[in-house]
Amino acid sequence: MPHPKAKVHRMFELVEPIATVTFSEVANKAFLALGMRNYWDGYFAGRAAPLGLAPAEVVHAVFYNFADGEVARHIPWVWGKISPEEAIAVRERSSAAALRQMIGKLADSPDLVRVADLATRAAVSAPTEGRALYAGLRALDVPEEPVARLWHAATLLREHRGDGHNVALVANGIGGTDAHVLLALSLGMRAEEFGRTHHLPEAQLATVVDGLRGRGLVDAAGGFTDAGRATKARIEALTDELAAPPYDALNADEFDELLAGLEPIATARHSSGDDHVG
Repeated sequence: MPHPKAKVHRMFELVEPIATVTFSEVANKAFLALGMRNYWDGYFAGRAAPLGLAPAEVVHAVFYNFADGEVARHIPWVWGKISPEEAIAVRERSSAAALRQMIGKLADSPDLVRVADLATRAAVSAPTEGRALYAGLRALDVPEEPVARLWHAATLLREHRGDGHNVALVANGIGGTDAHVLLALSLGMRAEEFGRTHHLPEAQLATVVDGLRGRGLVDAAGGFTDAGRATKARIEALTDELAAPPYDALNADEFDELLAGLEPIATARHSSGDDHVG
């Protein structure tokens, strides 16, 4: 039987902080040391590496929610400094180091080995059709070391969910920048205040908001309409539904065991306070 939807969503909340250690300062410094010019060079090199030497247009399509031209400022420039294979190795090594640093003594706990094993079993079990970034990650070797294996499994689960989220956005006619505006509004922020959109030219961002307003999703003051909230809720519900297949590899007791095992690890990661945009 399928696992409860609320538990699948909770799994996302626990996996996310573990996977996103890859966007922390430890990984950033590792990429800067190899010639990256800034944080975003390392971000695109590391996250896009499983796609190989894909052009900026393909990375833009797979990542979905970057404004036009943002990917092209980094891809393919980064491949003149580092190969995808090197980026994969740097990302894994620095992410495991960051996670170990952030969770302290939990990194050496026997419980972490069991959590990593359960998470990995789920993470490598889902179909890859329509999941480009997940498929790229699935083609990589699974690390042997438990902390690295847990990070790798969390990244697989995160990107599997992300690929599904893109499907949900497309199905509801929401473009990448549209999605950031809706996320900002759901967090109680205006689009021009949100970290992933505040840097956009004022006219460009106004055009996006006007488009959402024309569809009845944003009101005259730039806030959510009831239709906008309903659309956001529909997207999130479909995203959770599409994120469920990996966990079919676990029975109910194993699923609950994984949830319980991830709780202290995610809590310790949150407490570290080392976050970048991911």
